[in-house]
Formats: sequence, structure tokens, C-alpha cells
Amino acid sequence: MATQADYQWAYSIMDSSRVSTFLISILLIVYGSFRSLNMEQEAREREKEREKTVGLTGIATNSSSAENRVQTLDTMQALCLPLGASVSLLVMFFFFDSMQMLFAICTAIIATVALAFLLLPMCQYIIRPCSDGNKISFGVCGRFTGAELLSFSLALFIVCIWVLTGHWLLMDAMGMGLCVALIAFVRLPSLKVSTLLLTGLLIYDVFWVFFSSYIFNTNVMVKVATRPAENPVGIVARKLHLGGIVKEAPKLSLPGKLVFPSLQNSGHFSMLGLGDIVMPGLLLCFVLRYDAYKKSQLLHLGETGLPPPRHLSKVSYFHCSLIGYFLGLLTATVSAEVFKAAQPALLYLVPFTLLPLLTMAYLKGDLRRMWSEPFIVHSPSKHMEV
Repeated sequence: MATQADYQWAYSIMDSSRVSTFLISILLIVYGSFRSLNMEQEAREREKEREKTVGLTGIATNSSSAENRVQTLDTMQALCLPLGASVSLLVMFFFFDSMQMLFAICTAIIATVALAFLLLPMCQYIIRPCSDGNKISFGVCGRFTGAELLSFSLALFIVCIWVLTGHWLLMDAMGMGLCVALIAFVRLPSLKVSTLLLTGLLIYDVFWVFFSSYIFNTNVMVKVATRPAENPVGIVARKLHLGGIVKEAPKLSLPGKLVFPSLQNSGHFSMLGLGDIVMPGLLLCFVLRYDAYKKSQLLHLGETGLPPPRHLSKVSYFHCSLIGYFLGLLTATVSAEVFKAAQPALLYLVPFTLLPLLTMAYLKGDLRRMWSEPFIVHSPSKHMEV
């Protein structure tokens, strides 16, 4: 008969740290994807307003929207990204001790900007009753609204407290900001680029988790992910001989991952790399944009009097990929518990998100368009040929 120990992995999956990992990762992907979609729609509306203004006045204006800051990956960038990630991983593995202060400072700066982006909608909601939306000039630094200044101030405060305390909850907040910002500001233009990127990152993840120990005598991925950095405050205090004034600063675990401690088992925690959220999140953001594009095309067909196609029209690519992400994360968690070893999450997340998407696109007849140029508008003629 099976004992309770035989099903220990099932109890471990229901641990609070595991449940938190599942919920937070899915919420970050959903929020980041819809944030990106809203940014794209707002930029399109501003462009229409600008064209209307130019048509009425004849005066061209510069467009300074967030759309200009969006990075769209091409095929070459998708192929080179896993190689660049490998080089960065090796640099952190070999030179971490000599460059840890630089890593900590750069991470704090980037995380401050990303966290400000995450907090911006909340600050806009709070400050809306007492603000007219006008921007305040800061000279060469640019012009910012009151909500942007408030969100940046809050983000800077959180990062400063993290530097002083090293608390895991503040590190997670910074990691969440990085996830949402990357999903919102990095876009995949087609299914071809998405497939190349995710396949390359799958190979990257598998190699550095499973095979790096044969070359470097240690798991490079786990070593880098769990290695704490010296606190810059502590380093400066020692150099200035302020040990009696400044309390010994704690080491900092850099926000390249999300960490969730268990409420049931003291000292136990779950860890998920930001790449395991961001990279599948870019794919889900792409399919959400394509769902919105398909919906606009169907509405356009209705306006022209042509009946929209009904074949699988109610099935959403985004929902299909999101369910696949959940199942992939669940499979990765079960594998980690069964084998009692760190698992490359992308080994499970990529097939569970990409393969159902490819199958669904083929069945719906969208695979050819999604593969190469999915967002080029082909306006159908209002006159049907006989």
C-alpha cells in the first residue's frame, strides 16, 4: 500500500510558497500583457489625433509617446539573445566578487525605473482628483506628470529600504516591476521570431542547469541565482571607517528571481527566475495583441457587410497559451519535487505554451499570417467579385 511519503510531492505542490509562485507569475503575465496592449492602443489613438491635427493646421508635431520606447525584436536579435544571456551568466559567475558592487548599483537603478512603471497606474488613480495632468519641467531631465513623480519617489523609497534591509518582499516587488516592464516594452513581431527566441532560450536553460556542472563542476545557473552580493552601503562604510556609525549592512540577493517562503515549513522557499515569467510572457503578450487585431478585423468585416468567419472564432489564443503556461509551470514543479533537483522551467513552459498555440493557429487557418506578418492590415473590398 502507498504511504503518505509516496505522495509527499503532491503535498509539497500545495505548499503556500508554490501556490504564491503560481498566482503571482500568472498575474504578472496577464497584467503586463494587458498593459502592453493598452499602451499600443493609446499610441494608435494619439497618432490618429496627431494626423487629424496636422490635417487641420498643417503643422507637424513630434510624437513623444511610450511607443517610441518599445523594443521590437527581430530574427537576428532573437537568435543572439540566448548567446548574450550565456555570456552575461559567465561574467557573473567568474567576476561576481570583483563586480558585485557594480551589479548591485545597476540592478537598483534599473529596478527603480521598472518599479516606478509598475506603480504608475496606482499613482495616477490616487493623484487624479487633485491634479490637472499638466507636466512639470525639470530642464534637461524632461517633463513629468505629478503621478510619474509620485511613482518614481515611491519606487526610490522602496529600493532604498531594500538596500538597507535586504528584505525578500522588497526584492520581490522590484522583480515584479522588472517583469511587467519587460513584458510591456519588449514585443515579438511574429510567431516565427517567438518560436526562434523561445527555442533558443529553452536550449540555453537546459544547458546551464543540466550540463554546466560537467564543465564548471557546479550548477552555474543555480550558483549565480542564489549568490548574494555585498551591500554597497556596507562597502562604502568600511572604506570610510564608519563601522561605528553605520550598522553592518546585510548582503543583497539581487532581484533576478521571485522568492516565496513557506508558511508551513520554516526555512523552505520556492524560487522562480524572472526569465521564466518574462519570456513566456512575451509570447502571451504577442497572442493577446493578435487576438485584439483579429477582433478589430472581424468588426471591420461586419461594417463592410461581409459575414465574419465562425470557425473556432470564440476560442482565444491568449487563453489557450495561458492555460498552457499554468500546466507547464505545474509540470516543472512536479518534476522538481519528484527528482529533488532544480529544473529548467523553460523546458516545460516552452512546449506547453508554444505547441498548443501552433496547433490552434493551424486549425484556425491563422498559422501562415501569424508566422510572418500578423499585423499587416489587408482591407477587404466592399464590392464582391462575381
